[in-house]
Amino acid sequence: MCSTVLADLPPFHRPLGDGRFLATGSCVGPWFDDAQHVGPPSALLVRALEQCAPRPEMQLSRVTLEVLGPVPPGEVQVSAGVERPGRGIELLGAELTAGGRPVVRARAWRLAAGDTGDAAGGAAASLPALPPPTPWHRPDGWVAGYLDAVEWRWLHGGFDVPGDGQVWARPRVAVVEGESPSPLQRVAAIADSANGVAARLDITRWLYLNTEITLHLHRMPVGEWVGVDAHTVIGPTGLGTVSATLHDLQGHIGRCAQQLTVRPR
Repeated sequence: MCSTVLADLPPFHRPLGDGRFLATGSCVGPWFDDAQHVGPPSALLVRALEQCAPRPEMQLSRVTLEVLGPVPPGEVQVSAGVERPGRGIELLGAELTAGGRPVVRARAWRLAAGDTGDAAGGAAASLPALPPPTPWHRPDGWVAGYLDAVEWRWLHGGFDVPGDGQVWARPRVAVVEGESPSPLQRVAAIADSANGVAARLDITRWLYLNTEITLHLHRMPVGEWVGVDAHTVIGPTGLGTVSATLHDLQGHIGRCAQQLTVRPR
């Protein structure tokens, strides 16, 4: 169990066997009390990809998650497989279903690891150091669940502060009960919050939901903390985009992008 687990919060998922899991109240997103934040199911799918015909000499490099519909709390099922095998390049796929209906699909490229230390360069500047903990309260009108199950340490902005944002975050609970989540599972659990980290609109007046998220990594993450430096653009016809650099405490690890659908509540 990860060291940040709190006794009064349930894990994101409890295993039920045969690829089935119970998504607990810690998964519920800030928008609606009958829908999950996509962070926990993203982490669960990344876990499935990591465990799919594992090869120690390979590494997940890009993960795209397509949100096919609202993900309800309760029982979900996960499956994964190799779609395109190869000696140095493989394409994996995974799917999460609820009530027999696909709700999130993932595809990931798994690439061979190698020594490119002498050629490494071009990374974004590291985020400022992890600040000390400060009191944080969920904004009025936001639903309890996922936001409470994550520790947030803001560098700039805030969920209820319009504009771009920078934050360090880590899940307070396990992705799957009884397991310590991998660093990449932690990244997936947090990265989907980029549209909230860089929220330009009032959540009580607007919906700005992402229909997908793509993670691109140039280095495998380490440790518990995930840094997100996010920027949102809202267009004039109901579309929006989010782009963010992702970090661990050692520096820049990659980027994520989201497509938004934007409309008044």
